[in-house]
Amino acid sequence: MARIPAPGTRDRLLDTAARLFYNHGVHAVGQQQLIDECGCGKNLLYREFPSKDELVVAYLERQAREWAATVEQAIAPHAGDPAAQIVAIVRAAAANVASPGYRGCPFLNVHAEFPDPNHPANRASVAHRKKNLERFRALAEQAGARDPATLAERIMLITDGMYADGAMFGGGATNAAVAFAEEIVRAATTKPA
Repeated sequence: MARIPAPGTRDRLLDTAARLFYNHGVHAVGQQQLIDECGCGKNLLYREFPSKDELVVAYLERQAREWAATVEQAIAPHAGDPAAQIVAIVRAAAANVASPGYRGCPFLNVHAEFPDPNHPANRASVAHRKKNLERFRALAEQAGARDPATLAERIMLITDGMYADGAMFGGGATNAAVAFAEEIVRAATTKPA
């Protein structure tokens, strides 16, 4: 009879995988390293995640849920003000970038490691980006932007710039990025005289 994993086993595996993937990259982390660091057996790992690809996708899905919660917390104080909500999301991204140990956006990092558009990790990364772009576009539309799609793309470029700057230089440009987001949101949503 197969043993039933202890409650929280899947989360413990994901916690370990998330730390290792984020700090070292997915390709650099082998299944044995994960087993050793987690202190579990190979059978348990494969029972929870039959393949490394499934583990990577689960990692990205968890990151997406965590980011969604961060976004909801950031925009809540600005209910009814979609322009302020856009900037609040950029500010939340800036806080992540400025946090100790920041090593880049996990979605962009994984996407760089899996360039094949048919790979599940690539698809999960792209889906997350599209969801964020759509959120910005919807908020831009609600804010009365003259061109919501362009405003959304510009905000994504600002956040991507922060992610790259933060990974390379420690996020010193976060204040400038937030100020730039405020400027372009204001310019895109202000009615012409």
